[in-house]
Amino acid sequence: MAALKATNGQNGAASTVKQIAELAGTPEMRSCLQWFGREKQWVNEQHVQLCRVAAPTFFEQRRADWMTERLRELGCDARTDRAGNVVAFPGREPAGRFVALTAHLDTVLAPRSNEEIAFAPDGRLLGPGVSDNGAGLAALLAVAGALHSCPGVAEVVSSLVLVANVGEEGEGNLSGMRYFCKQSQIGARVASYIVLDGPNMDHITSQALASRRFEVTIAGPGGHSWSDYGVANPVHALSRAISLFTDKRVNPPGSPRCSVNFGILEGGSSINSIPSHARTKVDIRSESPGKIEELSDFLTTCVERAIEIENEGASGRRVTAKIREIGSRPGGRLEETASILHYVRAVDAHLGIRSRLDCASTDANVPLSMNVPAISIGAGGQGGGAHTPQEWYRPEGREIGLMRILLTATMLARDVAKAETVLPAAK
Repeated sequence: MAALKATNGQNGAASTVKQIAELAGTPEMRSCLQWFGREKQWVNEQHVQLCRVAAPTFFEQRRADWMTERLRELGCDARTDRAGNVVAFPGREPAGRFVALTAHLDTVLAPRSNEEIAFAPDGRLLGPGVSDNGAGLAALLAVAGALHSCPGVAEVVSSLVLVANVGEEGEGNLSGMRYFCKQSQIGARVASYIVLDGPNMDHITSQALASRRFEVTIAGPGGHSWSDYGVANPVHALSRAISLFTDKRVNPPGSPRCSVNFGILEGGSSINSIPSHARTKVDIRSESPGKIEELSDFLTTCVERAIEIENEGASGRRVTAKIREIGSRPGGRLEETASILHYVRAVDAHLGIRSRLDCASTDANVPLSMNVPAISIGAGGQGGGAHTPQEWYRPEGREIGLMRILLTATMLARDVAKAETVLPAAK
C-alpha cells in the first residue's frame, strides 16, 4: 500500500510538471515569460527607482504612492487601503475569490540620498533595502508589466491581486498583512497567498516561525556616581537580568529550535551619573509555541531576580521594572498536500530550480495562522547583507524567479476559476 501511494504521488507530480510545461508552451504564456528576459533592463531601472524612495517601517506612504502610480501606468486598478497597503488588480476587480501576490514595502534601514542606491562596477545593486524587499517589489511591477503587455495571459490570471503591504519589518509586527487578512473585504476573499520576500530561490517557506518581542524598562532614582554611590543602578540590574537569561541553554539536544536576541540596549546620560533608567528590547523565536511561552516566562523570572539582587545591595533607594510586549507573530504550517506547495514544486522541477522547505518569519505567518494556504519565496536573482548598510542585490537570473512566480500564480488562479464555475452549478 505504501509503495502504491508513493507511486501515485510520483505520477501526480509528473502529471503536474507536464501541465506546467504545456502552459508555458502556449503562445500567450510563452510570450509573457519571454517578456521578463526582454525587459530585464526596465525591471532593473524600476528596482533602482523604488529603492530610492525611502520606506522605513511606519513611514511607507511615499513608496506606497510611488508603487500605486507605477501600477496604474501598467494598467492596474490600484488603490491604498486603510492600513496603507497598495492593492492592485491587473484588470477589473473580479467578483469571486482570488490569489494574492504580495511584497512588503518597508525596510529596516533607509537610504539618506539617491546616491546610496546604485549599481557597482561588478554589476551588483547596492544600498539599504535593495534585497529585502526591493527584489519583491520589483517582481510585483515586473508581473504587472508582463500581464499588461500580454493581455491573453491577463485573462488566465484575472483572479490575481497584487499587494504591496506596510509594516512587515521589526515593530511593524506584520500590521499591513494583519489588516489585509483579517479586516479587509478583499483579503477575506483570498484563496491563497504567494509572498515575495527577498531574492533567493533556494527555499520555500511553508512553516511560519512564531515570535514574541518584549521591551524591558528598569527605573531608579539616579544620582552622582560618587556622592550617591550605593543607590540601586538600573543599568546594573538590567545587565544582570540579561546575563541570567542568556546563561540559559535555549537549544538543548532534542528540543525545538529557538533563538533569543537582545537587539537594543539603552540607558544613562553620562559616565559620571548613575542612570535613572535602562531599557532593552528582546526578540524570542521558536518553532514551538510552547517553547516561546517557556522563554517568555523565564524572561520575567530573570528580571524579577535581577531587581531583587540589585535592591538587596542598595542603600535605601530602589529600582523597579516593567515588561511590555511590543510584538507577537503567530505560527502556522502548510499541509504537505496543499495545492500551492504541489504547484511551486512542480514549477521548480520544470525550471530546474533546486529548493527546500524551510521555517521563517514572514508576512506568510498571518494567513498560515488562519489556515489559509500561503508560501513565501524569493523573487529571483541573488542578494545578501539584509538589514545592514552593506546590503546588495545581483539581478542575474532574475527572470527565472519571475517565471516561477507567474507560473505558480497561474496554476492557482486556474483552480480559483474552476471553483467559481463549479460552485453555482452545485447550488
